[in-house]
This record gives sequence, structure tokens and C-alpha cells, in this order.
Amino acid sequence: MTNTFFYETIIGKIGITENGTGITRLSFSEEGIPSNTQLKETPLLAEAAKQLKDYLSGKRTAFDLPLAPSGTKFQEKVWKILLTIPYGATWSYKQVAEAAGNPKACRAVGMANNKNPIAVFIPCHRVIGANGKLVGYGGGLNLKEQLLALEKTASGSRFLLYRT
Repeated sequence: MTNTFFYETIIGKIGITENGTGITRLSFSEEGIPSNTQLKETPLLAEAAKQLKDYLSGKRTAFDLPLAPSGTKFQEKVWKILLTIPYGATWSYKQVAEAAGNPKACRAVGMANNKNPIAVFIPCHRVIGANGKLVGYGGGLNLKEQLLALEKTASGSRFLLYRT
């Protein structure tokens, strides 16, 4: 059984789902919420919401939550790599593919990014096109731009287009 609760944030209504041990989903709408979920706030969901609100207000640069995304082995590998992209930095799909050990897997990285069930907590918004353009985001490109601008402002630095 899973639990989902909705929270009002500065970026709109957000649904967060947990399975009893970890966060499994972040939704930008009520669509896609598992049918077997209870609409119930749990201590884990309340903590996730608090950390999300702190992040959105610029008070937090990293999350300290148990995450439990479910996907293929490659998707899960990509999601773990996304967690290593520093706050305020951006990587290209190619850089993520290289970190995954397959520099030619840019499209597969894009698909894994697209299937990320825990956006924001797993920062897929930090992945951009090789030309520096913003491409694809489940919450829309406007939200991706907002999240990146928030990190840029809060970190007081420019986006790092390449990892060092």
C-alpha cells in the first residue's frame, strides 16, 4: 500500500507518494497517482514536503530523504547519477551517458530522465541539451527554467555547464 498527499507550493500543487520506506513519486498534478494509494499524510511525506518547501525557498540545496524509485537497471543507474549533479550545476545528456559508462547512450539517458518518477528530489531538471538549451521536463520547460534559476540565485553562482 502506498500513501500520497498533496501540498500547495510556490510551483503549484505537488503530490508526493511513499511506500512505507521511501519516496516513490512526485507528481505535478493528480494524474498518474497509483490507484492503490491512500490519500494520507505520513511523517515521511510531511518531511519530504518540508524539505521541498525549504528547497523552493532557497534554504536547502540537498535532500535527505529515503528515495525508492522503480525502473529498469539502466534507469535506476541514470537516476543515481542525477543525484550527483551538484546544486546549481547542469550536465548535458552526453555527460550523464558518459558517467553511466556509455557515451553513445544520450537518447537512453533522455528516456530515463523522462521516466524519472521523483522529479526535483532526483534533479533531472539539471540535465540540458548539449547546446546549452533547456529540453524536456515533466513539469514543463517553464518549471525547469524556474528551478534552474532558483538554484542559480540561491547558490550565488552561474550555472556550471560542464562538470569538473
